[in-house]
Amino acid sequence: MVGQWREEDDEEVVIRCYDDRRDRSEMECVEKSCEIGHDQTSLFTDTLGDPICRIRNTPLFTMLVAEVGNKLVGSIQGSVKPVEFDDKSVKVGYVLGLRVVPPYRRRGIGSTLVRKLEEWFVTHNADYAYMATQKDNEASLGLFVGTLGYVVFRNPAILVNPVNPYRSLKLPSDIGIRKLKVKEAVSWYRKHVASTADFFPGDINRILRNKLSIGTWVANYNNDDNIRSWAILSVWDSSKVFKLRVGKAPLSYMLLTKVCNFLGRFLTFIGLTALPDLFTPFGFYFLYGVHAEGPLRGKLVKALCEHVHNMAASNDGGACKLVVVEVDGESNVHDDSLMRCVPHWKMLSCEDDTWCIKPLKCTEKMTSFSEITKVSSRSLFVDPRDV
Repeated sequence: MVGQWREEDDEEVVIRCYDDRRDRSEMECVEKSCEIGHDQTSLFTDTLGDPICRIRNTPLFTMLVAEVGNKLVGSIQGSVKPVEFDDKSVKVGYVLGLRVVPPYRRRGIGSTLVRKLEEWFVTHNADYAYMATQKDNEASLGLFVGTLGYVVFRNPAILVNPVNPYRSLKLPSDIGIRKLKVKEAVSWYRKHVASTADFFPGDINRILRNKLSIGTWVANYNNDDNIRSWAILSVWDSSKVFKLRVGKAPLSYMLLTKVCNFLGRFLTFIGLTALPDLFTPFGFYFLYGVHAEGPLRGKLVKALCEHVHNMAASNDGGACKLVVVEVDGESNVHDDSLMRCVPHWKMLSCEDDTWCIKPLKCTEKMTSFSEITKVSSRSLFVDPRDV
């Protein structure tokens, strides 16, 4: 049960690979003891019985656990994949889900887990390791940036929009939206996005063909004969992998949620969206590969997002309560940036996500590494398998 660990300083910490048959039940305890959140808010993840569900769809993945005696006291997950970064084809290792149960923190277990995972990355020819956290997560930044040599290189924003199951949004009549076949979508991304985006996945074909990828849609104006403006995005259904639940939140949020649940159907009559009940398990649609070109692209992006909202509201039985997208943050805040085009609620969104990166191949000359970590004019392709 949660909280049953007892710190024993004289016991050796063993780092080993996760064994599903042996470790699954204990991993549930580790996860429950390490909920994500702050003083006022916490977020629980239900992995639906599969502790490695969030990395299982990547080409190469592993999960390491820290064991003291016969008890699991920590874990870390990682995956390796090919991407385009700094105009080169490289392999990157993604660090995810670092957990150490409270009684065993500040004993070096977290840093040991990361270093062991980095060794696994190197054995699989990864050029870089990267991870994501939040600007105000002092413990995480202190470990990765302060101790392990990672460098902050992007500050994207996570934009969240609630799904109202009682209301279908009306799309503009002058915009046409069509679903692309996978082969066509792959071609479109490689032609228009690969050359402009960092972390564009080399296995985009594999992502788009994944059973969790619902499809790819493109939008353009009906009277735009020269197709000067267009927008594209793909949709990933996270609810088939894991579900989230808010464990605690400010009293004002809890009261507002209860009121919205009670008045939800009536709010639609006056054109308002109800705040979803996030205190019960929920999934979300993640929008990836969001890209647009042309002088009137903003309205097209908005229409595509609203199209996905309607899909979630009508086709998913209420399992997906949010539509989520991660886009460039402070580095690209222009009048027509994606942040301004994507519908979202500020109270649900997070504009202080922080990506950190570290070179792993010490034999290479890394004199230019500080340059590529500066603000980039290139966009950021967020792989849905990293969510």
